[in-house]
Amino acid sequence: MKIVIICLALGSLVLMPISGMCKSESKVTGASKVGEMNGSDDSSTATGIVVETMTTGGYTYANVKNNGVTGWVAFPPATVKVGQEASFTGCMLMTDFHSKSLNRTFPMIKFCGALKESAEAEHLKKKSTGSKVVVPPSNEKISIQPAKGKDAHTVADCFAKSAGLDKKIVEVRGKVMKVTSGIMRKNWVHIQDGTGSPSMNNNNLVVTMQEEPKVGSIITISGTLYKDKDFGAGYKYNVIVEQATIK
Repeated sequence: MKIVIICLALGSLVLMPISGMCKSESKVTGASKVGEMNGSDDSSTATGIVVETMTTGGYTYANVKNNGVTGWVAFPPATVKVGQEASFTGCMLMTDFHSKSLNRTFPMIKFCGALKESAEAEHLKKKSTGSKVVVPPSNEKISIQPAKGKDAHTVADCFAKSAGLDKKIVEVRGKVMKVTSGIMRKNWVHIQDGTGSPSMNNNNLVVTMQEEPKVGSIITISGTLYKDKDFGAGYKYNVIVEQATIK
């Protein structure tokens, strides 16, 4: 989906839907420099002091400042005030994002999960989540019994057979490795079943859904597989399963 489509529906990561995903309408105050808001190269988090905020279209927008750098974040509706410290995880950085409803283009904006409570915010300031690794590494050997039925496939199958499975229903059983909630009105779930390999980038399947499974749980999902799905702003998936439900 292109960025314009995202404003109608990101999905929106990985990485992604309606006007609520678009930017705030007030003019940026404070420093005009735009960059990583948490002072690191980790685009999956954001921490700073709120210098401007508003809520519209089902999202709250805040311009936050950290170490002299300001940047915009969008997140599920929450009450925030100017001068308040705000912290977020599960963020997706988007560039040149245009809001049709607000008629404004943001050079950079992060779509994040829910505003963190004070205790979680303190933890985030002390420890980076590490944006270089999409899914936290694990020494655990994963071996999941595959789903059964005519639409059943392993994670590796989804990649190997993606051309033939494009826009078709698939069922996949796997372990939940990571969940990013509330991004572009969807939850982004990473599942693995022990097939594929990290070196081939075919061992981790990204699935979008409204349900929010727990990390570590074993689930069977059913959804539509898309090959080479492009959400815009650099967020492109070789394989992704959308509109999924847990069976």
